[in-house]
Amino acid sequence: MKLHLARNAWSNLLGAAVPALVMLATVPLVVRELGQASYGVYALVTAIVGYFAVIDINVTAGSVKFIAEHHARRDEARVFETLSFGLASYTAIGLLGACGLLFGAQMLVTQVFAVPAALAPEAVATLRLAAGGFLLGQLQSYLNSVPQSLMRFDVSARIEMAFGTLVPLATVGVLLLQGGLFEVVLLRVLAGGVHCIVLWRAIRRLLPRARWRWPGGAARRALLGFSAYSCLARFATLSYVHADKLIIGALVGVAGLAYFAVATMLANRVLGLSFRLSGVFFPAASALAAAGEWARLERAYLKASRYVAYLNGAILVLLAAFAYPILRYWMNEDFARNGALVLALTALSQFIDSLTSLPSLVNDGMGHPRVSGLFAVARAFAGLGLVYGGVAGWGLAGAAWGHLLASLLFAIPFLAYVHGRTVPTRLGRLLAQAYAPGLAGIVVMALAAGAARDLVARGPIEFMTVLASSVVLLGVYGWRFVLEREDRLLAWSRVKARRLPAGS
Repeated sequence: MKLHLARNAWSNLLGAAVPALVMLATVPLVVRELGQASYGVYALVTAIVGYFAVIDINVTAGSVKFIAEHHARRDEARVFETLSFGLASYTAIGLLGACGLLFGAQMLVTQVFAVPAALAPEAVATLRLAAGGFLLGQLQSYLNSVPQSLMRFDVSARIEMAFGTLVPLATVGVLLLQGGLFEVVLLRVLAGGVHCIVLWRAIRRLLPRARWRWPGGAARRALLGFSAYSCLARFATLSYVHADKLIIGALVGVAGLAYFAVATMLANRVLGLSFRLSGVFFPAASALAAAGEWARLERAYLKASRYVAYLNGAILVLLAAFAYPILRYWMNEDFARNGALVLALTALSQFIDSLTSLPSLVNDGMGHPRVSGLFAVARAFAGLGLVYGGVAGWGLAGAAWGHLLASLLFAIPFLAYVHGRTVPTRLGRLLAQAYAPGLAGIVVMALAAGAARDLVARGPIEFMTVLASSVVLLGVYGWRFVLEREDRLLAWSRVKARRLPAGS
């Protein structure tokens, strides 16, 4: 069975990395043109729309698993049944959420959140407009998962890269033409509709014989049964990702929310890129489990864990050690002063959470979503309590400390539980083969970066010099001590092949 894990992983990464870079480059312009308060309202609207996605019963998870399994067995009829059920489910979910946003916008803006009176009318209109974006977003999310379930991440990545690059650039264009918050959201809604059309055309090319085929009762029960526990994990994740902004919007206000939203967005976007490398393991684990290739799955899992843990650790060092100058030169002094600690703590929290990503994907691919779902729900409820208490007592920094404490309390027990039970390797092997080689170097680099802070404070040239040196040292250590020998040889052979002239 050819899964092309490396190719799919890199395609999936690039599909997020390029849009993330464009988005990060345009954020300062968007904040400047909208103004801090309006950008806070934009972050609040985005959080409300995201929170409404809790009504999603996560049929996507079941669809990816079963399409991958049926495709591995060359059972086209079952693939078409799963696709049809997913499309119907997400149309219904999208319509339900859109109605809730449309009719609840006035109450949410004027009675629940601390939106300034002058911005309230625009916020209500924008939230109602975003209702259409919610429907399109649900369909887009599901359609994007179909090529991935067929192990064609290259297809979904190309489309995502195109829209993820064009939309932020077009947003800046709208603002420079004197557009406002409403026009920005309108642009994104229209882009969502075009995105869905392009994805559907791509799916038709991958599945040219696809037709509407409603599944029988047994197939629907299997899909919903798997998705029910995956839904718990999705519900918990969405609640946790968006609730901090809703809590800050209610207790602190939209001005403070802008500082928090920018800092956490940077950490989430950058550290979230490595999740795209891991994401291929959900359909891959489903296909390998269906074929009984357990040894191959374990080898791939340990190697991927080794590389992803080091990559995330390296990003953590850079974000946490240089949080203040990054925000200062990227945004401005106010964002650095109010968001540096939030960025450092959020990066550490995201790193701890990232250690659970691959185990969760393999656990679900092996058919045990109940485990990840229950852990995720417990973490969400405890985490929300910690974040609320942190905001109430210590403001923005308290929210970040709450996230970090929740990550520590639940990541370690989850790793200990799943390995040797639902993930086909022992925790000891994971620690020795995957984590130890890279994290030893990460600790040394973190100490060195901390010692260089006084030098960084002198100016932008010194900051860029220290930052570039840190990146080089992290790369050298990763090449020598983290990358496995056969992968080093393969990478070097490809470099030499490109440097040699044709025909030599």
